[in-house]
Amino acid sequence: MADTEAKAGLRQPPIGGVLWPHELGFLGLLAVAYYYTGSQFRGGGSMPLYLFGAALVAAVGVLIYRCQEQWSKLPNRAFFLLLTTAWVLLFAFFGNATLGYISTHSLFAWLFDIYTSPLADDQHGLLIPFVVLVLFWWRRNELVAGKLAFWWPASLVVLAALATHLLGFVVQETKLSLIAFLIGLFGLAGLAWGRHWMKTSLFPFLFLLFCYPAGDAANWLTLRLRLMVSWIVYMIGHLGLAPDLVRDGTQIFDADHTFAFEVAAACSGIHSMVALLALTTIYGFIHFKNPWKRFALILSAVPLAVAGNVVRLSFTIFMAETFGQDAGKAVENKFGFITILVAILCMIMLSRWLENLGNDKPQPAAQGGNPA
Repeated sequence: MADTEAKAGLRQPPIGGVLWPHELGFLGLLAVAYYYTGSQFRGGGSMPLYLFGAALVAAVGVLIYRCQEQWSKLPNRAFFLLLTTAWVLLFAFFGNATLGYISTHSLFAWLFDIYTSPLADDQHGLLIPFVVLVLFWWRRNELVAGKLAFWWPASLVVLAALATHLLGFVVQETKLSLIAFLIGLFGLAGLAWGRHWMKTSLFPFLFLLFCYPAGDAANWLTLRLRLMVSWIVYMIGHLGLAPDLVRDGTQIFDADHTFAFEVAAACSGIHSMVALLALTTIYGFIHFKNPWKRFALILSAVPLAVAGNVVRLSFTIFMAETFGQDAGKAVENKFGFITILVAILCMIMLSRWLENLGNDKPQPAAQGGNPA
């Protein structure tokens, strides 16, 4: 193995064979940036946003360094970087037309304010760009395996993105501008590197849609998930777990109202659903080649979120019935991980079952050398 790497002119990262020294600095910057996204720093100026932006730019640099071999094969690199910088600046200075909630013209400041709000359920948006960069690293060899050249039809995608942004600006709907920004990035990459790049990079770009603030639409789905979980747990209780349970909307009581548990949004709504949707999407695209199996795994996120929360709440009520309300409250407050754990185990079993349908084997990780 070492001889092969030496012949290829490659060397392993010196820190445990995993990390390069500059990546430790990046991880430190990322940790600081995430620390300053806390609600206690809201309203304290632009430093948290600048720190997070610096961490994101540093992540792009880390990716390029990790993929030097593939990066060197890309034509029109300066062209892409110049246009992408101009595109980012456009949305940094003219990305938001709604100044009523936050006085900024920047799309990114508007998004950052939403992601860091303690009242919102969109904090996952801060993580998505870094996950997408990992997905690009995963597919690095596929991205450069086809023809790479300037492709003018992609300019139509960029024009469509500009039109969408103009519409969003006129009707003062910043979420439209966010969609326009993402579409424009996709079009600029296709303009510089061609049709093959656009086709291969479609999934990572689509994953960026998880950055979209869900808002009222998510609340609508969240409420129905919460009602479904509470109803299922109520029915399980009447099968013998706790026959005296009383349900009122998303709240569950015993007959004497000595204990009460609520299917709260933070536990069993958008948080677990979005996390699981992101997880099943990544796992499905990496693990399966067959489109319908990928789609089936992605769609499983909602029932998996429901199943995980049913198990968590049922276990909480069992502890309250057996050992008292204090024990139930302790489980409720400290065992929230049960939701994700149950869902992940179910996802793995589902993926194994899907593998056996047509004998679809997992896709191997992209192989690529480390930079010299």
